[in-house]
Amino acid sequence: MTPERKLQLEEKVVEMLRTVFDPEIPVDIYSLGLIYKIDIADDGALNIDMTLTAPNCPAADFILEDARLKLESVDGITSVNINIVFEPEWTQDMMSEEAKLELGFL
Repeated sequence: MTPERKLQLEEKVVEMLRTVFDPEIPVDIYSLGLIYKIDIADDGALNIDMTLTAPNCPAADFILEDARLKLESVDGITSVNINIVFEPEWTQDMMSEEAKLELGFL
């Protein structure tokens, strides 16, 4: 896979992640800063490291399933593996400026 193709796929992955929301927060998981790593292998296998706003997030299963289904629909992605990590611990500082504004932190 060419570097250009990987970049195109990564942009599509980010677009898709911007459509996944925590049902309790009106901001997408990408803007919240919950995505730590996006890695696309040459064969199209997608590996994502992400966290949750809290380790006991009641919406975790919903968020993961929504993300997985949407990411599997991206043309060129052959498989999706989402790893939940808690290092580094998520803080509000990881949110985009838009997310902070939307949630009234600015």
